[in-house]
Amino acid sequence: MGQNLRKESVISIDMNKTLALKILEQHKIAYKCHAYDPTLVNGQEIAKVLKENFQKVYKTLVTVDHLHHYLVFVIPVNENLDLKKLAKDLNKKSIDMLKQKDLEPLTGYVHGGCSPLGMKKKFLTYYDEAILHLDSVYVSAGRVGLQMELNPKDLIKITDGKVIKII
Repeated sequence: MGQNLRKESVISIDMNKTLALKILEQHKIAYKCHAYDPTLVNGQEIAKVLKENFQKVYKTLVTVDHLHHYLVFVIPVNENLDLKKLAKDLNKKSIDMLKQKDLEPLTGYVHGGCSPLGMKKKFLTYYDEAILHLDSVYVSAGRVGLQMELNPKDLIKITDGKVIKII
């Protein structure tokens, strides 16, 4: 677990903790919250505001395969998914990005605030293998304008994630 991480209260306009943060606390996983201007939706801008390397700030992307199974991919904010390559690597006929209008009904999260933790249902979640080389990682805390920083191994474990080469 990251030695410099500790539990902190959420500092935001709304003092209610998100479901993702409540889950971390229930499992006694150390985290740190970082608030940012909620008008920022570009992950690279968020990384700059957090004064972090792009490779340490991750985004959560929800996809659907040819059998209508939902797959979640967690990758650095400056990277993109190669859906054709992923489909081939995962033995799928095709993988497509989930339509933005379908994100909230499916996950409970809005675009720009989608966390890999605390979705309405548990989906197969993949993390890019580069995450294993980090002491801590930033992902959405489940609300636009709020990131949580935690040990990537804790995040992978609590989401029952799989680590593969994505990018």
